[in-house]
Amino acid sequence: MNVTCEKCQQTLTLREGVFICEACGFHLPAQAVCPDCLQPLNVLKACGAVDYFCPQGHGLISKKE
Repeated sequence: MNVTCEKCQQTLTLREGVFICEACGFHLPAQAVCPDCLQPLNVLKACGAVDYFCPQGHGLISKKE
């Protein structure tokens, strides 16, 4: 999946949780969203695993989605 810049439509690069446009310098925070309701997901970390949970009632969301 490629994420494009809102300003210049170039492909963004992901660095340390932030999407950065190399062309114009635009920054966009990377945040996981629920595929059903498009609301931000809560990040659950335990024993080295990272999972995502939808607080709007859609439950546990696979990190592969």
